[in-house]
This record gives sequence, structure tokens and C-alpha cells, in this order.
Amino acid sequence: MCGISGWIDFRRDLTREQPVIDAMCDTMACRGPDGAGTWVQPHAALGHRRLAIIDLPGGAQPMEVDTPDGKVGLVYSGEAYNFTELRDELRRRGHRFDTDSDTEVVLHGYLEWGADVAEKLNGMYAFAVWDTRTEQLLLIRDRMGIKPLYYQQTENGLLFGSEPKAILANPEVEKVVDADGLRELFSVTKSPGRAIWQGMREVVPGTVVTFDRNGLREHTYWSLDAVEHTDDQEASVAHVRELLDDIVRRQLVADVPRCLLLSGGLDSSALTALSAQQLAAQGEKVRSFAVDFVGQTENFQPDEMRATPDGPFVQDVHKHVGSQHQDIVLDPQALADPAVRRAAVQSRDFPMGLGDMDNSLYLLFKAIRGHSTVALSGESADEVFGGYKWFHDTKVQQARTFPWLAAFNTQQAEGPRVLDKSVADTLDIPGYISSEYEAAIAGMPTLDSDSPFEAKMREISYLHLTRFVRMLLDRKDRMSMAVGLEVRVPFCDHRLVEYVFNAPWSLKTYDGREKSLLRGASADVLPKSVVDRVKSPYPSTQDPAYAAELQKQVKELISNGDRALELLNADWVREAANLDPSEVDTPTRNVFERALDVSTWFDLHNPTIKL
Repeated sequence: MCGISGWIDFRRDLTREQPVIDAMCDTMACRGPDGAGTWVQPHAALGHRRLAIIDLPGGAQPMEVDTPDGKVGLVYSGEAYNFTELRDELRRRGHRFDTDSDTEVVLHGYLEWGADVAEKLNGMYAFAVWDTRTEQLLLIRDRMGIKPLYYQQTENGLLFGSEPKAILANPEVEKVVDADGLRELFSVTKSPGRAIWQGMREVVPGTVVTFDRNGLREHTYWSLDAVEHTDDQEASVAHVRELLDDIVRRQLVADVPRCLLLSGGLDSSALTALSAQQLAAQGEKVRSFAVDFVGQTENFQPDEMRATPDGPFVQDVHKHVGSQHQDIVLDPQALADPAVRRAAVQSRDFPMGLGDMDNSLYLLFKAIRGHSTVALSGESADEVFGGYKWFHDTKVQQARTFPWLAAFNTQQAEGPRVLDKSVADTLDIPGYISSEYEAAIAGMPTLDSDSPFEAKMREISYLHLTRFVRMLLDRKDRMSMAVGLEVRVPFCDHRLVEYVFNAPWSLKTYDGREKSLLRGASADVLPKSVVDRVKSPYPSTQDPAYAAELQKQVKELISNGDRALELLNADWVREAANLDPSEVDTPTRNVFERALDVSTWFDLHNPTIKL
């Protein structure tokens, strides 16, 4: 998986800047606990932190090739799941390999195909190539945005890194968040290419960024396209299963222990069962992990988001497939621990405000890392197959905004309610959301044959696959890499995404349920209880002791005159803090989590806010 960083400067001799390059690289030590390295040329420096997954002794980076015309260096994060086929093809074209790593395949792929190597790759990846022959930098990111990659132009060059903190470690960069950054932070829209830090950009998924003495250029090598779906129901289900079998086979490849993240939902259960089937053929048992909270199963109370607890369904899958299973059980004290919150916010570089769902994910990954280095996750199946409840909500289907905002009715209320009034007035979050929505659907592919309803459902799918899922993938990557765990996301394989995106909505719901194609493709390997289970999102603790501890911490924040209150609606925070504990409901708890996350972010980064 790893973390990459780099510095291009056409007027500076970077061979004299080793301490700065090392500092940039060291900010991502958690992403690569197994090794570190730098490759420094007069005008380019590449840094790498390694998490060893494939070819443990031979995959060290940065990696270089010395051609007759000059050196070419690469730093790479991620996995190319088709690297063995590509290596065979490159060998036929005359290339020779010294290692068994996918990194060397990507480097030689660049030598053979240039930037077009991106179109050859199946996987999750973000990498940088410095070509001394042309003094040109290439930044390339995978199609779905599974692996992060940021960059920032400077007066004489460019900085890049897997995370913003690598760029912010360079003295040429100021930690400034302007109005656009705050709009991005509080709008929940994930504008492609935009980072919250002033001057910083994110490489758009499916894009190649080229930088040389002539400046910066962007090229899109992949995007979703609209094509006629000609398969009937039986053929569609069969093809989804065929794809899933191939995807799981590829993504189980690793030279380190791997496991499955199991929630008891359809998505993770399908992957666990398919993995168990494939590993059994090799004489292995699949290993699975689930997160739970103290007393959650016994004291669970259904709400509009979660109708059932995960625990019983996790056990059904574990028994059905014979997995080697372990529950990671968390208590309120651990979830509310300021040190855990600090680690979660630091891993993300900004405060998302998801509170216990971020903290529990961090703790889950930390516990898993003691047993495995690679985990397969069911993330993104809801976006691909149409699993969220709001996909099926008439109100959402008719709304002219992002569907997840329409579902929670947050478009008009979130900015003014969360933020200080003067800040909210300056940012105009509702106006920003509206303009972002119009920009998003302007680039949507369409078919003339789509009915108005089919066109709207295509829009909802498109927005989830190009906006919503990127927020979740970023969260998954940051939380997992904060503890050196590689999480793979099979449902983000671009072949599956393309195929299901173009299946008509009637096929995606052919059994009158959500995710019909996935259910049909995996029902034969799952227990009936899971096949019949209604969608349930990532779990959140219901323990009132957690909310009580948050309320206590928020009162301390208020008494200390915390800087976060200058940005947030202070009256809103104080009102929540003074409620009787019996009146603290889920929305109020969200107030506490938002305030504490923002406070932690200010403490970690000390950003300058410019409105």
C-alpha cells in the first residue's frame, strides 16, 4: 500500500534538501512501517514509506531504471491485481525483471507505454514517475479514487504526497484554509480535485497529471460511460458472479496474512463466502473480523437507520462458511478517548464529524493489524448496486440535489445550524451545494433511450459513484493506513462498476429489493438469513455512557474558550452541552462529535482560516 511524496523544483538543487524531503516522507510513517527511502536528483526528489505486501525482499522503493538516455524513477502506492499478466506481456516485448513485485511491472510498463500504462492496470494505485530524459513528472491515480494523491504547485515547481500532511511538511507551504476549503469541509459533496487546503489539489480519479517546465496538464484516461445493457436477468446475474469470482481471486493474492471485514450484511458476507470457497480449494480457511460494542446485541434498539444488530448475522456467516472469526468488541471509554479521536482526525487531515463511526473504524483496524496486513472490505457495494434506502425513496428520486443530502434534509439546514452565523453567511453552503450539484450532473453520461425515470436513477447512481463513494474510500484508506493495514475493495473493480452502472434499474431491483444483482449472484454461497436481511449501515454505539463522556468533554471545551467555537455555532454547542443527559439524542450527540472533531483538528494543524 505505502505512502509516497515528492518535490519538483526547477531552480533549486534538491540534493541539498534531504532533511526537508525526509520530513515530508516521515509524516506518513504509519502508511509504511516496513521501510523508507528517497531518490534525489538535482530538480526532483521522490520519497517512499513501504508497507510490504508483494515480494517482501524485492519491492523496495523508490525504484529506478537507468536507460541509455537517462534515469527514470518511480514511487508507487497500491496494488496492480493484473501485474502477472502485464509482466508476461512486457517480457514478450523484451523487458527483463529483477524482482517479483508489481512495482517493477508498473515502472517497466511506463517505459513501454508511457502515461498509457494507466489504462493497462487493474487495481488501486497512486504513483509518481520522474523521467530525467524529459524532466517530466507524471502523477497517476486509479479509476475510482481508492488510493489518495495530492499535489500543490509552488513558485518554481510542485509538491505531492499520498496525504496533505506530506505537502504541509514542506516549508514552502502555509497551512491556510480559505472559504472554498470550508465549503468543501461542511457541504458533504466531495468536489473532484478539490482539497480543503488553499492551493492544494487532489489528483482526480482516472486522471494523469503531467508537470514539466511548460507547466501542468491533466488528462482523463477513464470515466463512466453510458452504453446499452443487452443482457437479460439470468445473463446479468451470471456475469456479475463471474466478475466477482475473478475479482476475489485476484485480490486474495498477497505474501502476508489477509482477512475479510465481516459485518453480516450482504456485501461483506458475499465476499467472505466467495473468499472461503476459493481458499478452501487451496486448503486454507478464510479469516474474518467484525466490530461490535459492549452490550450492543443484547440491548439493541431498532431505529430508522438500523433495523437489526450485526452480531447474529455475523455468526450465521461465520458458521456457514467455517471462517476463523473474531469479534472486536469496543467499550464507550475507548470510543470517547481523546487520544483515539486525535488519531482518527490526524489520519484524515480534516474533521469529518463522524465521531464514533470514525473512532470505532480506527480501533477495529488497529486490532486487526495485530493479525493481518491485508483485509478485503465490502465498501462501495451500496453505491454500485443501489443499496441505500434513499435510492428507493420517491422524495429523493424527485429532488434536484445530491441524493444523500435530500435523504437527510440537510441541504438548507446544515451550514447555518453548524457554523457561526457570520461564517455561514459568507460561505453560503446551500448555494455551494446547488452549484456543485449542477456541475456534477452536467458531466453525466446519458442514453437517448433512457426513460425519464431511468435517467434519474442513472443520475443517482452516477452521483454516488463519482462523489459519495470517494468520501467513503478516502475514510477507509486513511483509517486503515493510520495503522499500516491495507484494505482492498473488490466492489470498486472498474469492470464491475461499468457493467452494473449500465444495467437498467428494473434489473437492479428485479426481486423488489435493493442490490438484486448482488443478491442473485451470491445467494448460493450465503445463509438464508443474510440473503433476506434488510440493508443496515456501519454500526454506531447506542450506549448512553458514550454520549455522557462526550458531553463532559464539550463542557471542558466551552470553559476553555476553544478556538473551534469561533468557527462553529457556539450557541448551538452550549445548548447541547447544557441538556439533561436523558435528553441527549442522536442529533445532539452529533453536535458533540462535530465540535470535538473540529477542536482536535485546530489543535493538530493550527490552520489559518481566511474568509
